[in-house]
Amino acid sequence: MTDHPEHPDRPRHPGYSEDDVQREVTELQEKSETAARLFDIRRIIGGLFVVYGVIVTIVGITDDDAAIDKAEGVNINLWTGLGMLLLGLFFLTWLKLRPTAPPPPPVAPGDEPSE
Repeated sequence: MTDHPEHPDRPRHPGYSEDDVQREVTELQEKSETAARLFDIRRIIGGLFVVYGVIVTIVGITDDDAAIDKAEGVNINLWTGLGMLLLGLFFLTWLKLRPTAPPPPPVAPGDEPSE
């Protein structure tokens, strides 16, 4: 039952070596890291705030006097839109200046440091 001398508990599968397993694990790790960078929460929050900020700012620019009088003389849509734009740009700038840390390089089984 034990065809593999290094791991006597596991039977050997024909056509599927340890190198194949390591290669598959490495590919899955790379895909996971790419997805983590793609769906960074700063990118999502920043993007949404910029989009909504642009919309609300345009509404604030095109507001009539009745809407401004309703807000007691303050163009609330304009100020809120500009604030949202600034917050969104802050998140996107933060993402650009401090990107997610790159993963550590993979260590091959024979490359461990000896003490």
